[in-house]
Amino acid sequence: MDIREFYDYCKEIASYTSAAALVEWDMRTKMPPKAAPDRSMVAGKLGRTAFEMSTSPRMAAFVEYFNRPAVDRQLSEVDRRNVELETKQYRKISAIPPDKYEKFTVACSKGEYAWQEAKAKSDFAMFRPYLEEIVAYQKEFIEYCGYEKNRYDVLLDDYEPSVTTEDLRVIIDGLKSELVPFIRQLQEEGKRPDTSFLKGTFDKATQEQLSLDILKAMTYDFGAGRIDETAHPFTTGIGFGDVRVTTHYYEDNVASALFSTMHEGGHALYEQGISEEYRWMPIHKGASMGIHESQSRTWENLVGRSEAFWKYYYPRFQSRFAQFEGVPVEDFYRAINVAEPSLIRTEADEVTYNLHVMLRFEIEEALINGKVEVADLPDLWNAKMKEYLGVEVPDDAHGVLQDVHWSGGLFGYFPSYMLGNLYAAQFFATARQEIPDLDGQIAAGHLDMLREWQRSKIHQYGALYDPKDLVVRVTGKPLDYHYFMSEVKEKYSRIYGIVPSESK
Repeated sequence: MDIREFYDYCKEIASYTSAAALVEWDMRTKMPPKAAPDRSMVAGKLGRTAFEMSTSPRMAAFVEYFNRPAVDRQLSEVDRRNVELETKQYRKISAIPPDKYEKFTVACSKGEYAWQEAKAKSDFAMFRPYLEEIVAYQKEFIEYCGYEKNRYDVLLDDYEPSVTTEDLRVIIDGLKSELVPFIRQLQEEGKRPDTSFLKGTFDKATQEQLSLDILKAMTYDFGAGRIDETAHPFTTGIGFGDVRVTTHYYEDNVASALFSTMHEGGHALYEQGISEEYRWMPIHKGASMGIHESQSRTWENLVGRSEAFWKYYYPRFQSRFAQFEGVPVEDFYRAINVAEPSLIRTEADEVTYNLHVMLRFEIEEALINGKVEVADLPDLWNAKMKEYLGVEVPDDAHGVLQDVHWSGGLFGYFPSYMLGNLYAAQFFATARQEIPDLDGQIAAGHLDMLREWQRSKIHQYGALYDPKDLVVRVTGKPLDYHYFMSEVKEKYSRIYGIVPSESK
């Protein structure tokens, strides 16, 4: 048995997942509404085919052969990692009956369409039966796979390998102990920036041109991608040379699409930067969703909301929106960095964002472990928003229905957003040490300097390394949330004119 046979088979599987990704992209961007039922069936068939191939006797033979000690010792680092990833995937999903997985895929396709309608009408009851079916499948699959301490660990592992529920609780407890008092201090002692000039009407077509301009500045390769509008922004890699970005435009909020585009562009740069050597291989993907999210949060926050970036980009921005002509760049910078509790996770600032993720993690963990039911979610959500952020939720659309993830069965995904913020701060601190005058380079419009650093340190390797190993390789240290706290405390203390409590 030759390793090339293994890779050829992996390529066959990847061709089906690529087609499924294209179907999903179309369903969320261009598909006419009446096509939803049949398109969900197509998505189910593609998913089932890839699933059956990944759990077939042929894959079982590859797994058995290449994991023999005598064979394993002869494999290269890349070959060994590809075998490791496929072995892990095989052992996890081979316990799930193919017909069950197909039904789950169809349920998710229908669920996402139902979520869109329910959100539009702000009516959780419309979505509830679809979500109950999806959650039931997830619980059933966990039992097939087996677990040691916590059912939720099985789901976490899909997005952040080797991270457990217990690990997250330790991180959250430490982060919360510093974050909550700092947020309180900003609100009680700080001077809130003026944001009045951010209100107004902003032409959608002009915003679309702005998004194109921003992606070009970030060095996104339009020869290998495109940007479209969708209800909930996302980035999808259809395959090598095809990484697509989406965003959403609000005519009363120019900042939303601006930062959404930079966020999704960060994801896309990661996918576009993976080595061509890994084309069609299992490692042709991000190291984890947390690492992926670190790249998007770097561009959205550490670059996009930085003083350096707006020194460079602000004149271009002003030329598109005349209402900002009389607004100094310093005032604009402070305005886009207001830190205060809000309803919507995707619109949350750097300081309060992680609280949104903590809330979702607690709800998901309770739901998967049978501590709460789907019917409880709206009230539970509203109560936790009040507890964590002091915010009253006016309706389902701005509450439990605001995120698309559960409709697609993506339980275990949300913690990646918090981990991404933490990884991003640690990576960026290292980039500042290794790139001479990084902030000056950004202020001069040389965004390619950072992109090339990311590509050489992170992007090119795809999933060759586990996230924990990658963080140590890049920064020399394990993940440490204090990098994040140092970044936000330094930045927001200056913006709000306060002295952090521990420094007084």
